[in-house]
Amino acid sequence: MDHVNALTLRQSLGRVLKTLQKNGKPILVEKDRKPAAVLISLEDYKKRFVDYEADEQRKAIIERIASADLCFEHGQSGVTILRSLRNGER
Repeated sequence: MDHVNALTLRQSLGRVLKTLQKNGKPILVEKDRKPAAVLISLEDYKKRFVDYEADEQRKAIIERIASADLCFEHGQSGVTILRSLRNGER
C-alpha cells in the first residue's frame, strides 16, 4: 500500500489521484506520522460499499418474500401472482 502525508496530499492532490487511478492500490494518508485515512479508487468503493449495500437490500427483500408464506397454485403466471399480491390476496 502506498502512503502519503497530509501536507503532500494537499499540495499534490492531482498527482496522488492520478497515481490512485493508475495502479488502483489504496493510499494511506498519514497526519503527524500516524495513519489518518485511506484513499481508495471509485471501483473499490463501489465494490465494497455501494454493491454491498445493494446486496444487503436484496437479501432483506428475499427474506421478506420467503417469510410471507405465500401459497399459489402451481402453474400460475407471474402476472397473476403480482395482481393477487397487489389486491392483498394470498
